[in-house]
Amino acid sequence: MDMYATYQDVGSYSAAAQICGTTPKTVKRAVAKARAAEDASSGQGRPVEHNYDEVSDLIAERVAKTQGRISAKRLLPVVRVAGYTGSARNLRRGVALAKATWRRDHHRGRRPGIWAPGDMLVFDWGEIGPLFVFCAVLAWSRFRFVYFADNLGAEATMAALAACMERIGGVPKTLLTDRMGCLKGGTVAGLVIPTPAYVRFVTHYGTRPDFCEGADPASKGIVENLVGYVKSDLMIPEELSVDDLPRANALGVAWCAEVNGVVHSDIAAIPAERLEIEATLLGPLPSLRARIGKVVRRKVDRLSCVRVDSARYSVPDVHIGRRVEVRVADGEVMVVFLGEIIATHDVIAPGEACVHDEHYGGGRPAPRRAVRPKTATEKAFVALGPVAEAFIKGAAARGMTTLAADLAELVAMEAAHGTGPLVAALTRALEFGRFRAADVRSILAAGSGVPRPRGPGDALILDLPAVSTGSLGDYAVGGES
Repeated sequence: MDMYATYQDVGSYSAAAQICGTTPKTVKRAVAKARAAEDASSGQGRPVEHNYDEVSDLIAERVAKTQGRISAKRLLPVVRVAGYTGSARNLRRGVALAKATWRRDHHRGRRPGIWAPGDMLVFDWGEIGPLFVFCAVLAWSRFRFVYFADNLGAEATMAALAACMERIGGVPKTLLTDRMGCLKGGTVAGLVIPTPAYVRFVTHYGTRPDFCEGADPASKGIVENLVGYVKSDLMIPEELSVDDLPRANALGVAWCAEVNGVVHSDIAAIPAERLEIEATLLGPLPSLRARIGKVVRRKVDRLSCVRVDSARYSVPDVHIGRRVEVRVADGEVMVVFLGEIIATHDVIAPGEACVHDEHYGGGRPAPRRAVRPKTATEKAFVALGPVAEAFIKGAAARGMTTLAADLAELVAMEAAHGTGPLVAALTRALEFGRFRAADVRSILAAGSGVPRPRGPGDALILDLPAVSTGSLGDYAVGGES
């Protein structure tokens, strides 16, 4: 119902409010608005007077001088001197009106970003306390990437960029960021001069660097939004800490897989699926990866290990004697040979060793103490076979200090009894833990008729004599079958 028309009919704010089902104040505001519109359309409206009108020129001057940044609180002492006697609240209204007027004439026109496939990768850093997060967005597909580090220096930034391009499987044409101090060598005429290290990095990957205007985060808002999203949805809920970077990066990989697998609200598509299209337009990754972070050269020793900071790290044993590059970054050690990563390890404390079984062809074998005969008597006894070696090991384990003299007697027994009986006697002696030469001689003297006890549950094998058998018909009465 038209509140102004109802008021004209009844002539009372209260009556019109009862008819319209609202309050008298609402009717009064509607009537005033309608009358102001009528006056404006007829050209008969008169301006509303304010107590700050006398200093409005001073307010407009200060607002223009500070490009709309000055506050009413800062202006209050100035306008008091100029004769303003109103309240601070009314002055805030006057300053807000002056700022709105100034911005209407001095706004910076913008246009929405139009991204081409394979063209732009936008990246930035965020932080919560000592934990830093690198965020990057492939602009066309909106594919997101995060990487955690304990600093935001040049090495960490370029290592994160290299990991990002490895993840997306290619190199975009442009790398856009803000004026990072770690990548900025200086500015001339408002243009950023990248550091030589950053120039070598982008040249190695076949892309180009780009920096947004100073104090203009809106030009890369696509990644600014991602930084806030990562903080609120991952870092704070998971309580990530700089003390456990491997866990943080593992959760970051899982989080990226989740958000890249659902529909993005801006493009109404799934970023992971769009990446498959955009990847065909990305530049190829270089065959040799860039050297980033602490890189040292080491020779693989005979233990198939390299030493870094007094710790040993294993590499495949085929590289023994070769010189390799060892890179240490973000708590991880990478061993590279001719541009190929051949081993990765977590950083360990000095004096420790990190060994992977696959570098040695399998798990660590148990130590073997082989029997190596030296004298003629030892060689003759070991020639009896594996049972002789087992006999020597068993006797040595039981502390038989007279074993050397007993071996001479045992070798002499072979000539008297033959190799077969002696081996059988040694086998029996080994079973019962008898390692004296006299014990073996007693076994040989007993011959083959000695008992062979079996433990509970073992099968009892006997050589029974063969006897003739007959059919049951032989036992029938009267010859009947």
